Amino acid sequence: MELTDFNYDLPEELIAQDPLLKRSDSRLMVIHRDTGEIEHKHFSDIIDYLDPGDCLVINDTKVIPARLMGIKAETGATIEVLLLRNKGDNVWETLVRPGKKAKVGTVISFGDGLLMGEVIDIVDEGNRLIKFSYEGIWEEVLDQLGEMPLPPYITHKLQDKNRYQTVYAKHEGSAAAPTAGLHFTEELLQKIKDKGINIARVTLHVGLGTFRPVKVEKIEEHHMHSEYYVVPDETAELINKTRAAGKRIVSVGTTSTRTLESAAAEDGTLKGCSGWTEIFIYPGYKFKVVDSLITNFHLPESTLIMLVSAFYDREKVLDAYKTAVDERYRFFSFGDAMVLI
Repeated sequence: MELTDFNYDLPEELIAQDPLLKRSDSRLMVIHRDTGEIEHKHFSDIIDYLDPGDCLVINDTKVIPARLMGIKAETGATIEVLLLRNKGDNVWETLVRPGKKAKVGTVISFGDGLLMGEVIDIVDEGNRLIKFSYEGIWEEVLDQLGEMPLPPYITHKLQDKNRYQTVYAKHEGSAAAPTAGLHFTEELLQKIKDKGINIARVTLHVGLGTFRPVKVEKIEEHHMHSEYYVVPDETAELINKTRAAGKRIVSVGTTSTRTLESAAAEDGTLKGCSGWTEIFIYPGYKFKVVDSLITNFHLPESTLIMLVSAFYDREKVLDAYKTAVDERYRFFSFGDAMVLI
């Protein structure tokens, strides 16, 4: 398939720059895959499309303040460092801008020397391995100096770091938020539980793929970067029981979906496991686990819109996006949501 098969026109003013005051006030496009019917609701209405016995699967990864602004010790030149993956022993794989200024041996100072980093290697696609040194506790230093790594299409400064976290974020390690989950509030989750809907947790630490556009014309040639995931034993057991009872697995976001589909056996059963996934889901893929999908509106020509197209139908997804533009939905990370049932 061609990359341009997943393009659509989006007015810039529909890119949401700020989160809404209340998470669940965002709009919700409901797509009935069996009939093609589209409804326009609010996210708090999602409970009306979940049935007792269904299992809602959430990604409880926690975004770290992974964007660091430093200066090159030798010249004073400004350098931006995005933490991508903890390699252990205070070494991180990073995305550095401008990369040309970060040769092996380059020393970078952050926060007037509160944190120091040295480039020790250059790896895949120009990413840098940086070894950090500091006094105290790493999480506290990072919280003091780091910023949330908002996508480049968000130009407004985030006033509250927690608004780029889900309310159920637990395990630190993501360079970006699993944005479909940003719509849930504690109150809405409690209502969902009270209705008899089970909630299962997986973890997938969102990495470099979020920031890398697809650069090949034939999408089948695209290579996804690996991301670390965990499926707890209790989650696997709950999902297996749900499927055996004929109830639905409702996945919150593309990250939860990729985790489940990576971990599942061919018959759709799961075992508790962890590992790295490079799964790339695009039209033609046969889903093994996921029955319904809650997701945001994604960038043109992104792997995310390709996954949604695989779950439904490429042309119908693009038609739904056109409807969303006509109805003035808000797009991308802080934007509105859709559910495909």
